[in-house]
Amino acid sequence: MMYRRTFIAIAVGAVLAAPRRSGAQVAGKVYRIGYLGQSSKAQDLAEGGPFSRLLQNLRPLGYVEGTNLTVEPYFADGRTDVLGSLARQLVQAKPDVIAVQSAGIAEIILEHTTTIPVVALGAGQLQAEPRVRSLAKPGGNLTGMQLFSPETMGKRLQLLQDVVPGLRRVAVLRGVPFEGPGYELYRDATAAAAAKLGIRVRFVQFETIDDLNRRFEEMVKEQDQALLIWGNPHLNGHRKEIVDLTIRHRLPAISDVRVDPPSLMVYAAKMDDVAREAATYVDRILKGAYPGDLPIGQARTFALAINLRTAKALGLAIPQSLLLRADEVIQ
Repeated sequence: MMYRRTFIAIAVGAVLAAPRRSGAQVAGKVYRIGYLGQSSKAQDLAEGGPFSRLLQNLRPLGYVEGTNLTVEPYFADGRTDVLGSLARQLVQAKPDVIAVQSAGIAEIILEHTTTIPVVALGAGQLQAEPRVRSLAKPGGNLTGMQLFSPETMGKRLQLLQDVVPGLRRVAVLRGVPFEGPGYELYRDATAAAAAKLGIRVRFVQFETIDDLNRRFEEMVKEQDQALLIWGNPHLNGHRKEIVDLTIRHRLPAISDVRVDPPSLMVYAAKMDDVAREAATYVDRILKGAYPGDLPIGQARTFALAINLRTAKALGLAIPQSLLLRADEVIQ
């Protein structure tokens, strides 16, 4: 923990010290922000959606759409096969900066440009991306905010232990893709945290609903006692089915993102705080900062939500001490 606090202090100091080519907005200039989202326009622009949050948090910094700001948003409507084409079109439009939500979409953008700054608004992780030299100084044209930290992996397992006495076996579920340096980062951090707690973890993935049903049947056969859910766009599209399966198979689950319907527990970064910080990256770049000099930020504020409806369906009694620690209790 001391290392993480030290890094944060260094990162904040480096952000403040990062050079600018210009210290303020240029009078009369209209700034252009591009955006590529995997979801639909309605979802990304809805209240709480990533692009909506960005525009909202840019207003206090002096950017108003239609006055000194224009946007070039592209939406994949859930189709991963069109992301490459949309990324190419967006880069050809030559905005001043491109905002994305995930590391995966950032990587697609980076296949088409090494010069246009790319800001992640709240990626799962950025530090494993091949073009990122380090968190403190990424070095290329990608920077922004990430949610990953090894401490949160251990925290979620500890929370499962609080509600499942004698917990020794946990399944970790994620939708495809389930490989690459980002996955290895999550896997290794989770495995290390589990070993310290005396927990055996199994990593499982699914692609279709049939796969998902089979994976839950395997969890029962393997005598898994609880489930850790790693959110990603594919998995989030099957959230209701996953929650239903956890209840049917009596598997208490904790998630790393808040998506409705919520699982038994959610321990996730406070996305409003992450979004505010991400907007400052866009602001600094528009004012002349070089993205490679801006340290990648990490989420620092988290919230615990407990779903008592799901607890009742699972036949679980949530300890009062845990309820008192929760930021939200869903009745």
